[in-house]
Amino acid sequence: MAREFSRRSFIKGMTAAGVVLAVGGCMSWDGKNIPEKVKTGDVTYDVLIIGSGGAGMRAALAAMENKDLKVAVMTKLMPTRSASTMAQGGMNGVTGVTDPADSVESHVFDTVKGADYLCDQDAVEYFAERAGKNIFEMDYMGYPYNRQADGSFHQRKMGGSSHARAAYFEDRAGHAMVHTLYEQCLAHDVDFISDCQMLEISMSGEKNDQLNGVIALDMRSGNLIGIAAKTIIIATGGYGRVYWVRTSNPYSSTGDGIVAGMKIGIPFKDPEMVQFHPTGLSVNGVLLSESSRAEGALLINKNGERFMSKYAPQKMELATRDIVARAIATEIEQGRGLGEGIHAGVYLDFTKIPKERIQERLGQVADLSKRFAGVDITEKPVMIAPTCHYSMGGLEMADFHTGASRVPGVFVAGECSCVSIHGANRLGANSLSEVLVFGHTAGDGASSYAKNHPYVGDQKKLMADCSKWADSFDEVTTRPHMGNRTVPEIRDDMVNTMWFKCGVFREGKQLEEARRELAKLRQDYDKCYVGDSTRVYNTAYEQYIELGNLLQISQAIVEGAIARKESRGAHTRRDFPKRDDVNFMKHTLISPEGDHYKIEYKDVVVTKYPPKERKY
Repeated sequence: MAREFSRRSFIKGMTAAGVVLAVGGCMSWDGKNIPEKVKTGDVTYDVLIIGSGGAGMRAALAAMENKDLKVAVMTKLMPTRSASTMAQGGMNGVTGVTDPADSVESHVFDTVKGADYLCDQDAVEYFAERAGKNIFEMDYMGYPYNRQADGSFHQRKMGGSSHARAAYFEDRAGHAMVHTLYEQCLAHDVDFISDCQMLEISMSGEKNDQLNGVIALDMRSGNLIGIAAKTIIIATGGYGRVYWVRTSNPYSSTGDGIVAGMKIGIPFKDPEMVQFHPTGLSVNGVLLSESSRAEGALLINKNGERFMSKYAPQKMELATRDIVARAIATEIEQGRGLGEGIHAGVYLDFTKIPKERIQERLGQVADLSKRFAGVDITEKPVMIAPTCHYSMGGLEMADFHTGASRVPGVFVAGECSCVSIHGANRLGANSLSEVLVFGHTAGDGASSYAKNHPYVGDQKKLMADCSKWADSFDEVTTRPHMGNRTVPEIRDDMVNTMWFKCGVFREGKQLEEARRELAKLRQDYDKCYVGDSTRVYNTAYEQYIELGNLLQISQAIVEGAIARKESRGAHTRRDFPKRDDVNFMKHTLISPEGDHYKIEYKDVVVTKYPPKERKY
């Protein structure tokens, strides 16, 4: 693309509301994935939400309660293909519907204990008080809960919970939630900007604290767009693809929002706290829901032993995820697993569960086992192993009452954020509840901010940031091969480093090796070969952007893991096997500083429950 064309296009497209850069041969295109007013630059959004999962769409609905605001959801996928659709087990909340003995206080304590006391207890109290209300709210919206004989929704007990408080739809809870929210967003005229990869949050001002908007790449056309916004909500989900084939996350979970947030001054909080779900298919990491064990599936080693009696004699298979994942990894390491290498595992046995119950409540689990492992779970056990599932860490939420970050006008919600309510280990079915509670909170907070603040962005800076990315696209996609490594080659090495040296078990020497290996991979990335200079659906360039984000996320995880010299929840250091409440009852805060990261700490908030040993 000629530079002169770029500048003329900017000048022509710039308006008081925004700017659009067409990287292709003309200024217009026919794609229906972007509203016309965004293409022409004729809109400044009051609230622009990045990410169309449960948190993003719940935030949009909350913001749209003010009819005078312009609200949009931008996503690099179709709106109903977010990672939230893959959540299976349910959403926790105290309702008294299935178990009248349950209480908010009990939900708070279960969450605090499950988090290995690293959560902020005031935030947990706020969350638990609102979680049950969101279950009723989703019922009102039309969520198709599994029902009891009297017509009320049913709730089941998930791992680490003392009561049956997870409301659900079969084992497709997230899928149903996303579609329910999407229908409501359409009914309330929320704008959707789909198939657009966020590249940068554009900022200006002497202190770089004035929000201009967002720079994105329209995958359908190859055009770069600058979208002006008073406020944005980052709700882009997690980063499980750091572990690539050993994750239950979709290919879209590449930490885009976290990296963009770090670049504008929001710390990455507790990055070392990565949850490994106990039961991913050993062949590829695809999740078999915790509802499997809630409904009676058993964990069996190659000797036919129900081995959880050694690790959690009271809770057995329904101990917290970190405990069960370590138990499975230990069985494999000590020779009582099946298979070898990255695909070794143990058995998950469903054969004692009535077939009709499997059909009613575990249909997706049965389908996934059949499709990906070739196993009919009603007839024989299926092999599973721990799989990277969830990030307890994320962008620091500075105020859990509003969802605000420490950057004015920028809010965070969902898995890409850290409130912190999950601490060192998230309980099953708390994630969907979290996205509803704090998506709602962030939507309210952003809309209130937008109502009380004018747009202070710099349109020329937004234009300049678009131009910078246009030049970058040209430079990256036209690089000659010249022996430089490719995106898949670098990604494969990253995955091996992370899985074997910063996985379920960690140790100082291996973490130091991971640090050096990742630094070398980032050097390789800076000159890597992409090999596709086309405009339309250039997935090679998209994967290049995503790999850059994953490498930065990986480095942050490793730095946090090196610094935390203890074992707590999902973070297990073999060289520091004990929990250290004296030195590490605090949150890790990581921020970029040149090519390196600086680490700061923030005290954990304790209200009612002083730390004590967890026993299940």
